[in-house]
Amino acid sequence: MKAFSRTLPLFVLVLTGFAASQLSAQDWVHTGTNLGNDRIRIAAADFKPVGDDPQTPTLKAAFDATLYSDLANAGIFDLVSKSMIPQATPGSPQEISLPQWSAAPSNATMVAFGALSATNGRLAVYGWLFDAHNTANPQVLGKQYNEAASQDMARTVAHRFADEIILRLGGGINGIAETKIFFVSSRSGSKEIWEMDYDGQNEHAITHLGSISLSPRVSPDNSRLAFASLGNAGWAVRMFSLELGRVVSFPAGTADGSNQSPAWSGDGTKIAFSSSRSGDPEIWIADASGANLHRITTFRGPDVSPTWNPRTNAQLAWVSGRTGLPQIYTMDQDGANIQRMTDGGYAVSPSWSPSGQFLTFSWNRKYGPGAPGGQDIYVMDIASKRWLQLTHEAGSNDFPSWAPDTRHIVFQRSIGGHVEIWSMLADGTDQHQLTHTGNNSMPNWSWK
Repeated sequence: MKAFSRTLPLFVLVLTGFAASQLSAQDWVHTGTNLGNDRIRIAAADFKPVGDDPQTPTLKAAFDATLYSDLANAGIFDLVSKSMIPQATPGSPQEISLPQWSAAPSNATMVAFGALSATNGRLAVYGWLFDAHNTANPQVLGKQYNEAASQDMARTVAHRFADEIILRLGGGINGIAETKIFFVSSRSGSKEIWEMDYDGQNEHAITHLGSISLSPRVSPDNSRLAFASLGNAGWAVRMFSLELGRVVSFPAGTADGSNQSPAWSGDGTKIAFSSSRSGDPEIWIADASGANLHRITTFRGPDVSPTWNPRTNAQLAWVSGRTGLPQIYTMDQDGANIQRMTDGGYAVSPSWSPSGQFLTFSWNRKYGPGAPGGQDIYVMDIASKRWLQLTHEAGSNDFPSWAPDTRHIVFQRSIGGHVEIWSMLADGTDQHQLTHTGNNSMPNWSWK
């Protein structure tokens, strides 16, 4: 919750040769993650069903749909339409005819295929990735999986296979198909913390506090969730153990004053948050246990929404109202070397990229009475302060959060007072809605 009233190869090349004000979301943002390079044309064959177990068709359908979606969402592939692939369903390397897949209309460079069976409550999947243009030595990847037979596990296995493909073809960067997104939802009648898969599937509540909980931030090891919650003594930063399934102690977050917007350091040893215990909201840092609490900002005016540089764990970005309207600043973890990043308007909700090179944030550059500005998501190269606007004329956009691959960003979008979670590539393309029930806000992408 804010204390204000309103609420991207081997090197990085951002926006070269263009003035920032002339750029649009169609300009590539090269993040060192293959995003913006020529996409690899890949085909995903429906897996061959093996055996007559009655579970097999249902599990195969879930697996096929998930694998196709994961590859389509990766941001580095040109995925061949199902209508353009050969009708044959190859279940093994001996059964695939690569010339069929490399020829028109598929024109595939890579082909993912395999077989799936369910036997005695077990799911067996054999998957391959072949180079369609290398008939002499086509195998790029071969994997097998054996798990309990369920639709959820069929989706999980598809996620794992997709991530293996993305890792091999995407420059050695892990895929995000098994990552999670945490968010706030009011669908149960109170604002609770929820969790879903990266693609919007498997939504479920984490907290059941019956109060107002905001700003979820998951730890780097995915074991704990820090968030702000309203209780009898006011706003507190609380800690939820995802392993134990309950709230655990975090004494630094429960002192007098309003305690909000927690943020984990990349090594998981520290938490920064905003607290008004000393008067104005200031940025404070504590160990993950809640010990060694100390304040790092002292300037008059609210200081909120910290986010760590996950590459160095030595710098933070945050929002400050010290000059009036909120702006994005950076500083060292001891409060020194303060630099203002935004040059006006109304800038909030910074998120620092996993690479340490970029910030994404929400910015209304023309904020003010009668101004035609809108609240949109931007990405900024920290070294040059050059920026790119990612969303345009589509509601009010806020609370962006980076995926661990630095290719994707999740954010909230409000249209007509209805708030949902959306995701997009880090150049602003491929925007799609993830949630559809109730009001959903403040997303946070897991670290892995």
